[in-house]
Amino acid sequence: MPALVTNSKIWGEMFGTREMHDIFSDEITVQLYLDVEAALARAQSKLGIIPKEAGEKITHAANVKIIDWEILKKRTEVVGYPILPVVEQLSKNVADDYGQFCHWGATTQDIMDTADVLQMKKGLELLFADLNAICLSLSKIIKEHINTPMAGRTHLQHALPIPFGYKAATWLSGIDRHIERLKEIQNRLYNISFFGAAGTLASLGEKDGLNTQVELAKELSLNVPDVSWHSIRDNFTETTGWLALVGSSLGKIAYDIMLMMQTETQEVSEPFLHGRGSSSTMPQKRNPISSEVILACSKILREYHSSMLDAMVLDHERATGQWQVEWSSIPNAFIIASASISSAKFLLEGLEVSPENMIKNMDKTKGLIVAESVMMSLASHLGRQVAHDLVYDCCRKSLKENVPFLDSLLSVKEISSIFDKQELKKIISPTNYLGASPAMAQKFLDNRK
Repeated sequence: MPALVTNSKIWGEMFGTREMHDIFSDEITVQLYLDVEAALARAQSKLGIIPKEAGEKITHAANVKIIDWEILKKRTEVVGYPILPVVEQLSKNVADDYGQFCHWGATTQDIMDTADVLQMKKGLELLFADLNAICLSLSKIIKEHINTPMAGRTHLQHALPIPFGYKAATWLSGIDRHIERLKEIQNRLYNISFFGAAGTLASLGEKDGLNTQVELAKELSLNVPDVSWHSIRDNFTETTGWLALVGSSLGKIAYDIMLMMQTETQEVSEPFLHGRGSSSTMPQKRNPISSEVILACSKILREYHSSMLDAMVLDHERATGQWQVEWSSIPNAFIIASASISSAKFLLEGLEVSPENMIKNMDKTKGLIVAESVMMSLASHLGRQVAHDLVYDCCRKSLKENVPFLDSLLSVKEISSIFDKQELKKIISPTNYLGASPAMAQKFLDNRK
């Protein structure tokens, strides 16, 4: 096997969890094909379209253990699709010659698309569980650090003080919206595909065809769409879009954490695990491995979604090549997404936070981070523009002469005549200039309940 990161013996589960690999394994994939074939037979048996005994006999035989993988591989290479070879083997294993009623009125894409829906449903349930765990971890961080001041940064420079809990609240808000999006996507994704060769159900006729759809959907706990989606692939592409969105949101969190882990910053650290993130030559290193994997996954997921967008542009009622793109993009997108979400779960559940370093970093500019606070306090006395210019000059003096911002302010008569030293100390205290951020973070938490 080639050493692809998604199936490599070297990388392990760094680029795909074992559970997600299992869901998209050959064994599960073929079993899902068989499950759909069995459900179809049961549905049509109930309706009297095929003999009553056929549904039971076909269901009994529809187990992946009957598959001869070498024959399946050779026949799939010849046919170009796996369903006919699977049905051939299934039919031979159905007792009492009832195998002839397998795949009645169906087409290859019906079976594969419906199996794909079931497979993605399993994958989304797995991802949903980890996303909920991420939400729980972020909620704990918000509660614990709702008043922990740190430097808010714009353009990679100190801007204004913010609580770390508020920063985490902005992270969580995006994840919450992804969960809401997923609930909406499920309504559009969890549909059967059963429309026959050209999407018309002509082989069964109107009554039997439509009744089969209803019964098949019941058997598989899926919904019945109004019309064929053989060549209308927005449902699948919306799903990979969701995976890419989640990956990018987690990538943003990972990027923030990597920057906060820099030696010069050290405001947070990834969970400690002996040897994790160590260097082959520099014993002091503790690299942000989980964050790096999450960031890489976010970029990979965008590429898989991009290919799905291309694959949406199909010809007429059935695709010539675009459909095959999905066979690669969907499983890989789910596997990569599982790595991203699993890594984020590990990262956020054990994130180490240093409030001391957050305060130390805010103090590096000797009070300049709250220059806006001074300006706004002076504005009511001097007017905003005059206050801005005075404070701007004090900032320049503080930087140029390397003196505390407080001393620079006190040296200006127009300022010291309005505020004394104790008043200015209060004005330039970062903990007094968090604005409404703690209240917004608390409101956010309260509204999630």
